[in-house]
Amino acid sequence: MATLSLPHFQFRPLGHRRSRWLGTVGGMAIALTTAIAAPAPAAQNPVIQVGIVQRFGENLQDRITLEALPGEQLTLSFDTQGQPQTVTTSRVVIGLAPEQLPEATLGERVVLSNHRSFETAEFSAQQWRDRGIEPEIAQPGSWEVWANRETYNSPLVRRLLVKNLQAQGFTEVFLDSEVVGQIPRTYFEANGYRYGRDTLDIRASGGRVRVTQPDEPPVTRVYGGTLRVQPNTYGTYTLVNSVPIETYLRGVVPHEIGASAPVPAIQAQAVLARTYALRNLRRFAIDDYELCADTQCQVYRGLTGTAPVADQAIQATQGQVLTYQNELVDALYSSTTGGITAAFSDVWDGPDRPYLRPVVDTVNGLWDINQYPLSSEEAIRAFMAIDKGFNEDTWELFRWRNESPLAEITQDLRTYLGRRQHPMAGLTQVRSVRVSERADSGRVQAIDIETDLGVVQLKKDEIVRVLTAPRSLLFYVEPMYQAPAAGSTSPGTPASGQITGYRFVGGGWGHGVGLSQTGSYRLGKLGWSYGRILQFYFPGTTLQPIGENLTFWREPT
Repeated sequence: MATLSLPHFQFRPLGHRRSRWLGTVGGMAIALTTAIAAPAPAAQNPVIQVGIVQRFGENLQDRITLEALPGEQLTLSFDTQGQPQTVTTSRVVIGLAPEQLPEATLGERVVLSNHRSFETAEFSAQQWRDRGIEPEIAQPGSWEVWANRETYNSPLVRRLLVKNLQAQGFTEVFLDSEVVGQIPRTYFEANGYRYGRDTLDIRASGGRVRVTQPDEPPVTRVYGGTLRVQPNTYGTYTLVNSVPIETYLRGVVPHEIGASAPVPAIQAQAVLARTYALRNLRRFAIDDYELCADTQCQVYRGLTGTAPVADQAIQATQGQVLTYQNELVDALYSSTTGGITAAFSDVWDGPDRPYLRPVVDTVNGLWDINQYPLSSEEAIRAFMAIDKGFNEDTWELFRWRNESPLAEITQDLRTYLGRRQHPMAGLTQVRSVRVSERADSGRVQAIDIETDLGVVQLKKDEIVRVLTAPRSLLFYVEPMYQAPAAGSTSPGTPASGQITGYRFVGGGWGHGVGLSQTGSYRLGKLGWSYGRILQFYFPGTTLQPIGENLTFWREPT
């Protein structure tokens, strides 16, 4: 079992692995195997690396503008012919220019699997490793597991691998290839000069930089810490913010929980955001940074939009993390659970966590999940019919009903299968939709979609990735029928028997694992402390300060 502890790293023998130098975190120099994890920092306020613009270069017209605050200066550091150089300025513009290659090159990788979430991608990577194929986890758009590019480093070897795996029944393994004739190159303009460099470090004299990002419309935010422009795996660039975690939390907590939440709920969010970040530093090892700034990690907006009440909650919980048996927990949270939280394996592939199990989100004892699990259609319909007495029952998405015509379901499925180069991507008609498996928490585990080419089964969080209608996995489906001709039959009877679509009746928004943010509002208003709120959603866990006795992440078994 691979573990990551403080201050030493403990590894199981993993055979031949590629190791990389990852620089310093919290002042500690580290080099480690990329298949294991990111490092566990020793300091209570460690510096972490967050990709705030992840794939700069996909549009050659994009620009990033960085400015010092009034009365301050930026120091730009870069290499010129192997020699370090610095430039001082108040403003720098980072742009892109196409570079024509002397001759076209073949860019390709073997895509072993494709996923909505990092959690399932990580479990899939471990399964490929157990089969003897060294993987890499990437995020060119969605999460993908690739065959290691150094191991499978020639066109012939890659094609043999794909052929052999497809012959073994892994039909969704494919070769993603393109001929590359030009690549984007970054340059930066400062003080009237243009410099062509792939890597640039930016530091402000006051420790804060104003960044205008290439969004539509452009977004300007202020970030603490330092910034770095660096190449990534996809032929583009990433703007990385190196920031102490307590400063990072100022840009996360108010945007994830909202400044209007009760103080105990904000404090609980601060602990979870801190724990989540430190446990997930391995996510972008392939690109030499650690976390992203969107909902695939945690929403992070720098020092723009900070809130005094959130700052106070961060200070009140400074350095505290949530643990289980001296290991950081999977500190998962979502907007609304629909009245019951989910186990880890109800949503993602991989082993369950003992502290992530179905919790009925009420203080009123409305439902005994142990005696009456929600794995049957009858039980889930009875549970969904209860719309009062839950912690979330005043929120709009606590219960919802969304309709999806067959044409929409067909298009959703065709688009999804086409991206995966699936053999059934050419389907033209969806005929029926049926829930075929459901967990004790009520979450749909598998849904069978009958098409003109056969049955496609979607599992777990792939369902909400593919289908437009469901907001979560907590739902049941009802067929919608063509309206009967006037006077031909009694009202409500499907006279023609022809299904025109499906109604998805459900509850909650998001994965539903761990803490319900809207539920924590209710508990905070009831006067619960943040420790009690965390115990409610993460039973059996312990609040601890960051310390050398903690394991930050352990490879699941």
